[in-house]
Amino acid sequence: MSVIRRHPVITFFLLAYALSWGAIPWQSFFAPGVLVAALIVVSLTEGVAGLRAMGSRLIRWRVSWIWYALALAVPLAVPFASIGLNIAFGAPVPDIAEFNVWYGLPMAIAINMVYPLNAQLPEEASFRGWAQPKLQTTRTPLAATVWMAIGVTIWHIPFFVMPYFGSSPIEALPTIAVTFWYAWLFNHASGSALLTLIAHATNGTIETSTLWQAGADATRMTWLYSLVWCLVAIGLLVFNRRFWTKPPESTSDQSAAVASSTRT
Repeated sequence: MSVIRRHPVITFFLLAYALSWGAIPWQSFFAPGVLVAALIVVSLTEGVAGLRAMGSRLIRWRVSWIWYALALAVPLAVPFASIGLNIAFGAPVPDIAEFNVWYGLPMAIAINMVYPLNAQLPEEASFRGWAQPKLQTTRTPLAATVWMAIGVTIWHIPFFVMPYFGSSPIEALPTIAVTFWYAWLFNHASGSALLTLIAHATNGTIETSTLWQAGADATRMTWLYSLVWCLVAIGLLVFNRRFWTKPPESTSDQSAAVASSTRT
């Protein structure tokens, strides 16, 4: 217990790996394992108060409309920009006539948000609902997000190296990049994991890898999609440097308390 209390986030990731990867012998991946791991570690280290805080972030909906707009717009803009670039480089226009923006898209987002066996709900409830703010109590947002990117990417490794999951190693790049986007959105949206859940659910609605048959066009699409997400992450890092280097939350809270006591 003392080791778990000293290193709760490391314990969480190790337990998440064990639980999620446990299904690999059956050529599957148990995505809810990451949420189970978070619930176990938070229960042991923070008790009911920690579970309540974790849950409150997942239902925190009172944030400005601009964050809702960005949570939907950015994950849609990235694949459509990637598709446009691929077409510009010579790929044929994909057949997406069945994609109904008024019915199909909202339904897909809603299902991704609530279906527990999908990755979106377990990931956001645990990664942003607990791990990200936990790391930020002793680290800058940049340092915390770097650690998150490492932990999250390792969790996804089976998808990148095992052929039956249908992914490739290059897809580790958008996984890293999107972690910075989720961290930026989470912090700007008042620590709302609900907003990152919306963004994550939206990001999973358009499967760009299936728009072209295996070959040069599909391979180029994977690279372009990775590139666009990397550009988004780099843009956030460059143009919002002050946010990424602000003091850890616990330090900020202590400074505010000292300032308040001094004024009184």
